[in-house]
Amino acid sequence: MNKRKILNDPVYGFVSVPTDLIFDLIEHRYFQRLRRIKQLGLTDFVYPGALHTRFHHALGAMHLMSLALRTLKDKGVRITAQEGEAAQIAILLHDIGHGPLSHALEHALFEDVPHEQISLHLMELLNVEFEGRLQLAIDIFRGTYPRPFFHQLVSSQLDMDRLDYLNRDSFYSGVKEGQPGADRLIKMLTVSPDERLVLEEKAVYSIENFLVSRRVMYWQVYMHKAVTSAEQMVIRIMERARDLARAGVPVPASPELGYFLASPVQMLDFEQDASIIQRFVRLDDVDIWAAVKVWAAHPDFVLSFLAHSLLERHLFKITLSSEPFEEDFHLGVIELIAEHFKLSMEDAGQLMIKGRISNNAYDAGGDTINVLTKRGHVIDVAEASDLPNIRSLSRRVEKYYVCYPKEITQG
Repeated sequence: MNKRKILNDPVYGFVSVPTDLIFDLIEHRYFQRLRRIKQLGLTDFVYPGALHTRFHHALGAMHLMSLALRTLKDKGVRITAQEGEAAQIAILLHDIGHGPLSHALEHALFEDVPHEQISLHLMELLNVEFEGRLQLAIDIFRGTYPRPFFHQLVSSQLDMDRLDYLNRDSFYSGVKEGQPGADRLIKMLTVSPDERLVLEEKAVYSIENFLVSRRVMYWQVYMHKAVTSAEQMVIRIMERARDLARAGVPVPASPELGYFLASPVQMLDFEQDASIIQRFVRLDDVDIWAAVKVWAAHPDFVLSFLAHSLLERHLFKITLSSEPFEEDFHLGVIELIAEHFKLSMEDAGQLMIKGRISNNAYDAGGDTINVLTKRGHVIDVAEASDLPNIRSLSRRVEKYYVCYPKEITQG
């Protein structure tokens, strides 16, 4: 069987499947599940074209990894065939542990179980199934491989993950200002003498463009106020269903979703009970939407009201502020909800959602983006004297929000 397939990607054109092992991993049911998980959760409520999946993104990130590896090899960086394959596997599988609706439900269904840890656990299971052939990819993913630039290509402030999701999300949402200039950035990649990923000095303006595009995408797409409202509503739906299920109230759901609603699950449970991870890999967006459709007729008013509102796209009104809201404001909103819907204060509180969103396009205190100067010095891009914008982009911006039914503001 010919496993060296060529896929047609709307963003990059032809994408090659480079090895038989990578083909087999793409065909595996763990990876095929990503077809049923949307990349941007509920963002299509605002940008109707944003219907692409984690499957699209993983293949795109693998393609960018292949371009980055080719660039580095052309510049004299020694990369073996085994290292190249492992790096592409690491980026291909980096999101394999995502749950339904991507980030939206990461904390509503599980207890302190980041998707990165589930991804690693699934990679370890695949490594057993493929007789140890993924070990180098796992080492790169973990950051334990002694050549750190490989891990930085998978996970850093300028990795192939970010470059693809900015490229892809801007393409499908139609927000052209979010395009990060990935092609030029990849061409400017190189490796420092201590084998860390850096960019050539002439890339500094491209880095600035990348950071600006990231800031645009976060505030205009990922944290758009209507997207925030929709995502907080589906989180509250899952929380309400979970609380009812654990209180013994019947909450119809698929076997997989029903299990996670009824049982608190931590990472240790995934690692110690093989049946739990097998339940997880059968869970996807279909389970969530099927349940929400059923719950719209649930006898619990809070659950049915939230589910029906989401299905009909009657999103909660969201109020934003640069300062925290006073508790009196929260209490006033809850009282209005209780009065309008004839609810107890406790139930009315379930229909008010408060929280905080924040973003900084560049984390100057973390794993920095470094530039290799013409004199051979490696410096943080934020130290470049003629790039004040990068310093400003490293400033964290926070916004506080309160979401509540629009009905209480009408009449």
